[in-house]
Amino acid sequence: MKIIDLSFNVEPNLSEPMSIKIKTRPHSGGSKFGRKIIFMGKRSLKDKAMAVIHYMSGKERITKKSFPDQEFINEQRISLSVHTGTHLDAPSHFGTKCEGKRPKTIDEIPLEWCYGNGVVLNFCNKGPCEEISVEDVKKELERIEYCLQENDIVLIRTDTDKKWGKPNYFYEAPGMSREATKFLVESGVKIIGIDCYSLDKPFMAMVKQYYRTNDKKCLWPAHFYGREKEYCHIERLTNLDKIPMNYGFKFCCFPIKLKEMGAAWVRAVAIIE
Repeated sequence: MKIIDLSFNVEPNLSEPMSIKIKTRPHSGGSKFGRKIIFMGKRSLKDKAMAVIHYMSGKERITKKSFPDQEFINEQRISLSVHTGTHLDAPSHFGTKCEGKRPKTIDEIPLEWCYGNGVVLNFCNKGPCEEISVEDVKKELERIEYCLQENDIVLIRTDTDKKWGKPNYFYEAPGMSREATKFLVESGVKIIGIDCYSLDKPFMAMVKQYYRTNDKKCLWPAHFYGREKEYCHIERLTNLDKIPMNYGFKFCCFPIKLKEMGAAWVRAVAIIE
């Protein structure tokens, strides 16, 4: 069995316009952290008061020398959007209703959706800001001689991930049309993944088109289709070019269980038997 990693690192990056803040408490500063944990572990106010008295009187003292090699365990805190890095968007991200009902949040997504037969559709011929049409999808399925099955997970390959780490990753990519997204979902697909910043075309390309036409349908059409029909999509995949076949492999993308959130980070992988 071979497992192919399809996820980016979560890290501050020129391709991520939203900030990521990381705070690290190193092993060498662990004695203060250790005292804090011990204090938090006291069950009652009396226990906590006694811990403070012992600490002040010198009867109880946690220092670096209390730990092997004078190091405690380290700790990191990170502040970031749920849409940072490789992540899964839930129906609740798209609007307040889906198929006339309250949409599922990320913790409500059936895990069965997140593991299944993967299908790679190649659209590397599409240039920046071009739209992947329903005709493009049908032609690619015909080329690879495949008929979509219920609960297939379709991965849209554009090779935009090769621009990761550069600012143009954000604004030089193709995107799915509403009709192409609709076709996949109506074919039984519950999860669509793409190796671009967004399933839709780059933000500024959509905004410029809207300014030019005043047509609301130009803005996030693939996302907003999720108000009509329930589906999820994965953004910012990578390494789709390393999957050696268009189908015949398993795909896995279990999201972190963030209560009532509209998205969560995933470690997406392809599994080749």
